[in-house]
Amino acid sequence: MDALIKKDLKRVLKTKKTKPDVGIIKFDQKGIERIPVYGAESDVLGAVSVTPGVTTTGDQGGQFYIRGGTPIQNKTLLDGMTIYNPFHSIGFFSIFETELIKSVDIYTGGFESKYGGRISSIMDISYRDGDRGSFGGKVSLSPFLAKLVLEGPLSKAKKGKLSPGSYIFTAKHSLLDYTSKSLYPRVNDGNGLPFNFTDLYGKITFTGDGGSKVSVFGFHNQDSVNYQVADLNWQASGGGLNFLLVPTGSPVFIRGHVNGSNFQTTFNEAQVQPRSSKIGGFDLGFDFSYFLKNEGEMNYGFNFSGFNTAFVTYNEAQRKIELYNFNTEIGAYYNYRRVSKNLRWVMQAGFRVQAYASMSTISPEPRLGLKFNASDKLRLKFSGGRYSQNFTSASSDKDIVNLFNGLLSAPTNVQEEFVNEYGVTKKIKNGLQYAWHGILGLEYDLNKNNFINVEGYYKYFSQLSNINQNKLYEDVSQFANVADVFKKDFIIESGQTYGVDVLYKLSLKRLFFWGVYSYSHSTRWDGFTQYFPVFDRRHNINVVGSYQLGKKQDLELNVRWNLGSGLPFTPTAGFYQGENFTGGVTTDYVTNNPSTISTLLGTFNSRRLPYYHRLDITVKKKFEFKNKTHLELIGSITNAYNRKNIFYVNRITSKIIYQFPLLPSLGVSYKF
Repeated sequence: MDALIKKDLKRVLKTKKTKPDVGIIKFDQKGIERIPVYGAESDVLGAVSVTPGVTTTGDQGGQFYIRGGTPIQNKTLLDGMTIYNPFHSIGFFSIFETELIKSVDIYTGGFESKYGGRISSIMDISYRDGDRGSFGGKVSLSPFLAKLVLEGPLSKAKKGKLSPGSYIFTAKHSLLDYTSKSLYPRVNDGNGLPFNFTDLYGKITFTGDGGSKVSVFGFHNQDSVNYQVADLNWQASGGGLNFLLVPTGSPVFIRGHVNGSNFQTTFNEAQVQPRSSKIGGFDLGFDFSYFLKNEGEMNYGFNFSGFNTAFVTYNEAQRKIELYNFNTEIGAYYNYRRVSKNLRWVMQAGFRVQAYASMSTISPEPRLGLKFNASDKLRLKFSGGRYSQNFTSASSDKDIVNLFNGLLSAPTNVQEEFVNEYGVTKKIKNGLQYAWHGILGLEYDLNKNNFINVEGYYKYFSQLSNINQNKLYEDVSQFANVADVFKKDFIIESGQTYGVDVLYKLSLKRLFFWGVYSYSHSTRWDGFTQYFPVFDRRHNINVVGSYQLGKKQDLELNVRWNLGSGLPFTPTAGFYQGENFTGGVTTDYVTNNPSTISTLLGTFNSRRLPYYHRLDITVKKKFEFKNKTHLELIGSITNAYNRKNIFYVNRITSKIIYQFPLLPSLGVSYKF
């Protein structure tokens, strides 16, 4: 075992010296399981939430803001397929199954030319294949959810060889709507936790000689939450095919994929018109990897995709905003990584061309990554580039907390000119979003078990599209003399984010420690004023600790504490009765008593919510049996000291919904 650990350490150190690895955090299944679990179930979401540079809106909603980017500016991939909504409304769980995780790579900025279509971050998740040797699986049960995993070969092994085919299937369903009223009677005024979700996933893989393989997969996800003041529902489904071709005697790997999926969500809030969003799309792509001498590598590829969107919402003036569209995109990239013979320098240069065919626009996107190995322990690094995307969010920054995050394509109903925060006037052709990234950092190995990573970053969002909260008039000839910013459905903005992230990591035989401090400063410019967006959190601290006890290391204690400074929001200054003058000029507005109540808002995002902080504790006990199966008991406490963190405030009723209170849980899993 010690020899394997040493071999793994050498491999990791070599990777650190031969790849830029700027703005990236990597997790495997073991790393995810170290993070304290919610409801006795490990989840990818826990790994994302402790990643440097990540800001979360809290326990419910599952929304992440990564180094100044909004959720719509984060791209999530599962084996090459875009997942439009990876997190459930409960905020504790993602749609992904931890038992299937092979790797999770989270790029918080400055990512290479292989990735396109988003301007902030990439989360690239890979699943393992099913077991080709024998049947197996896992079942688990907790007050939060029930889960089943099954896998095995498609045929019996012959002459000691593994089956050429395998399958894997997972299903999980939330139980909170059944258990919470009795187990957590103080939650939500005794009404329990109104969450419900179901996740299904299946994959069949055929493996050939030399490592070539082809996989076919499908999934379905459903989610609903019914608050007393708002209801949110969404569902997604899709499938695809992936293949890996490894030609005999050739240093070239060929990967390909074709997939399709759809996603739709609806949001209903008291005294507000309903909002809805739908998207359906497909993607076809090929990637080629050519391995060079001295750990060098050359990658190139292309993809063709199309999607349609349907979106309906209403702004604060109750003006209807809707958009129906179909878009096609073509992306092509080239990436070259070279390592000097003495391993001092690593250079990774790339270029991506993103063509938005439906908008007759081509975006050239250069990318660059550098690393200087100053010594065996100290490494300096840099990455940066230009990025673009075709998606816009349907969320409103005027909500104290955003629940609805619909998806729509880049709008064309925007103003013709935009004056940015520097006074420069730009001609606007469409609502595509653009950004520039720059990251400078250092890595330092205190010893083989202690690691420090420090990164300073700057992101300039040169063009952003947002729902127009200033719309007062319809965009018709009658109002031709009215400025575009008061009649267009969407508005152009710009913005910038800068900050620094510090990560300290300690890995020993029994002890694991992960400490993160993040400082961030984000602003947006809407053409009128500069403001702080809803995710602008100045300070964020995440501390994760894991310790294994017992001779067999079969008892494990995990602890996580998170502290975040207050997020900005727009306060409610008051209310007034709106007169609609139904009687025209003869309306008696002096004595009338209209039933319609309107909200008067204060200065935009001028206030801050209280500090957010929470302690989570998990204890795991594993029992191994002679037939190589094992049983695991998991006890967890979420929000151990019962901190009241604000989640949502309804402006009309002033009803406050808090994040989750103290939630103890006991779960059991059996792996066979």
